[in-house]
Amino acid sequence: MGVNDLKRHFGVLGTGSAAPERILTNAELETMVDTSDEWIVSRTGIRERRIADEGTTSSMLAYEAALQALRSANMDPQDLDLIICATVTPDMAFPATACLLQDLLGLRTIPAFDLSAGCSGFGYALSVAESMLVGGSYKNALVVGVDVLSRITDYEDRSTCVLFGDGAGAAILGEVPEGYGFLASELGAEGSSGSVLQLPGGGSRMPASARSVQERQHYIKMQGSEVFKFAVRILDESARRVIAKAGLNPEDIHWVVPHQANVRIIRSAATRLAIPEERFFVNVERYGNTSAASIGLALDELARSGDVQDGDYVVLVGFGAGLTWSALVMKWWAGNEVCHD
Repeated sequence: MGVNDLKRHFGVLGTGSAAPERILTNAELETMVDTSDEWIVSRTGIRERRIADEGTTSSMLAYEAALQALRSANMDPQDLDLIICATVTPDMAFPATACLLQDLLGLRTIPAFDLSAGCSGFGYALSVAESMLVGGSYKNALVVGVDVLSRITDYEDRSTCVLFGDGAGAAILGEVPEGYGFLASELGAEGSSGSVLQLPGGGSRMPASARSVQERQHYIKMQGSEVFKFAVRILDESARRVIAKAGLNPEDIHWVVPHQANVRIIRSAATRLAIPEERFFVNVERYGNTSAASIGLALDELARSGDVQDGDYVVLVGFGAGLTWSALVMKWWAGNEVCHD
């Protein structure tokens, strides 16, 4: 997808987000594992994260975010004809969380499916939805990134439990005026490195059993240093490529909305890209790493802040399990005033 290849142009018409009310602070984590607020903040930038109540599911958070996005786009659910949900924590293996969301929205026949690309999921889903819209069969798509990572986080593992939180981010995609909307995208994966970030138990390789539960194989396993090195490299490389693909230079970019995993990774990307750090929207200190929800949740906060203006060039860039990455450039269209009252 290149900047001048599309006759019809599609972009974000509205955004929404949702996060559980419960806040888990670094001080509370100090009572659970051998860690400290100072260590967590210095290594990650995270001060707190949101944790879902026992009865809260991914589809519930996705529904709340979707309603906000519909309101901000001045649309009703009936205006949608496509739903894509990015998640690694679906309500269940099947049916898809997107199908459950379709039902919650009162819809009956429109296509709805999930995709799994870890923390890159929101970018993957945006790119897939945009391609389907360009194909001409659909007019308006709902994209939701949602994860309830607290369900698969090992709160006895101090190297991972400090990182993750729960949330959802949503966007409504539809036609925008010429010159606006998505200008370029890039999706990628390095499957040979998939083992550095994985959930071993529960699939066909290791079905759930008493042994798999006892060995704590149903929790996130991560080789943090390897993921960090991949992230630092791929955020820079993929953002640089997609900016060039859009016919732009880094200095043209008004906002970068990166995956909110670690503030040190984000700062490194800013330095490498020579884009001022203040142009990177960062909310990781309040939510932690919310996986597929991360970029959508941050984009919604940026939209609601009023700081992104009509015509601004915005880069969305992420990395995640797979190992995967996604990068997109869009020209922001402010034709629909964002309202979350």
